[in-house]
Amino acid sequence: MEHVREFFAAERGDDGKAVGTSLARSDALGHVTGQTQFYADRQFPGMLHLKMVRSPHHHARIRSLDTSEAEKLPGVVRVITHKDVPANVYTILRLIQVEPNDEPVLAEDKVRFKGEQVVAILAESEAVAREAVARVKVDYEELPAVFDVEEALKPGAPLVNEYHGHNWFTYEGHHCRRVRHGDVEKGFAEADHVIEERYESSPIEHAPVETTGCIVVPEANGRLTCYSNTQALFFTLDNAGLILNVPFQKLRLIGGTVGGGFGGKVDVITEPVAMLGAMLTGRPVKYAYSREEEMQVSSPRAAERLYIKDGVMNDGRIVARKVRLYVDAGAYSRHSPYGTTKASAHMPGPYTIPNVSVDAHCVYTNRTPSSAMRGFGVTIGDFALEVQMDKLARLVGMDPIAFRIRNAYRDGDMKAHGELTKGAALVETMQAAAQIAGWPISAEDAAASSTRAGG
Repeated sequence: MEHVREFFAAERGDDGKAVGTSLARSDALGHVTGQTQFYADRQFPGMLHLKMVRSPHHHARIRSLDTSEAEKLPGVVRVITHKDVPANVYTILRLIQVEPNDEPVLAEDKVRFKGEQVVAILAESEAVAREAVARVKVDYEELPAVFDVEEALKPGAPLVNEYHGHNWFTYEGHHCRRVRHGDVEKGFAEADHVIEERYESSPIEHAPVETTGCIVVPEANGRLTCYSNTQALFFTLDNAGLILNVPFQKLRLIGGTVGGGFGGKVDVITEPVAMLGAMLTGRPVKYAYSREEEMQVSSPRAAERLYIKDGVMNDGRIVARKVRLYVDAGAYSRHSPYGTTKASAHMPGPYTIPNVSVDAHCVYTNRTPSSAMRGFGVTIGDFALEVQMDKLARLVGMDPIAFRIRNAYRDGDMKAHGELTKGAALVETMQAAAQIAGWPISAEDAAASSTRAGG
């Protein structure tokens, strides 16, 4: 053990400098020595195991539900349906006034994606809970499903989420989040070249080593203590309080080490139903995703589709950019309306373009609901924009770094969404990258600056 401690002490260094230095993570010693405690390391007497009956269909009406055979199984303590949930329909971002509530904790009359939660089983062991899940009988009427964002927006497409009444999130009366700056059509008319390209990504699963889960313990003072690997303790606490109709101070959330999250553990899915189980039984309850559940039902990064149309002059100035962006929210909102807003504000990238139009659509489909992942709302758009920049540079015969420096934000420039650029440093960053990579740039570009006075 001592030689391990010495290694990490040496790695940390004592000069306070981080750049160019290999620094050990503050939690690395606990991980490699097995001292780190995760939520699932805790054991409590009488702890029940929660397993979920999930929809086998992408879109179906629930005609009937029969849990009688599951309830007869020895070791089954409680069966929970939507009727047991005090306020069953919610949306995570209502805490920041993103509405309407559009997602049931447990499905009521419909399921809207494959794997959706329908019935919770609480049993003395995981094996009994799994057997009880298999004994629940659900009569489904399968419905047409839609999986493509543009198909979902067409007239006559299957309606995914009745709480919205249409397959898009409404932003201030509009069917998309809009950004308008200058006159984009005038810019296209004046441009020497106009090109339009399509870019697309698929959903991306975070695949954490530790699957999503929690343990809820009812305390003698009437409070519930929840040990969770959530990345969003206060989102979880507040939403759980609203779902269960209990005062927030009755809930105690204990987080800590997360065995991989990357944004994927910010959704309030496991904790409310586990808390309800503890309330109804008076016993500790553990609800943990299997690896299969983690891959199927945990929120991935949203699939996105972008159409980017640019007008560019022969000297390399981009004079117009029009973007149509479609974010696949899946069946429910979760964090996608916010991510779509971020995506729209991030356009047209870190470039000063006088004429910009952005339509960013948050679209509902019968896919697994999407949510946050590293660079939430920005990553896919950045990839598409930078590929587009390379294409434009080739079109006008310019070096790709010189082309970017020509169009880069400078301090004081007005961004398309109405904010002044401050502390840009993009030009300096590109100059440093070119130097490190040995990429030749002109003396003019080497002398450029992110301040107007310097370039």
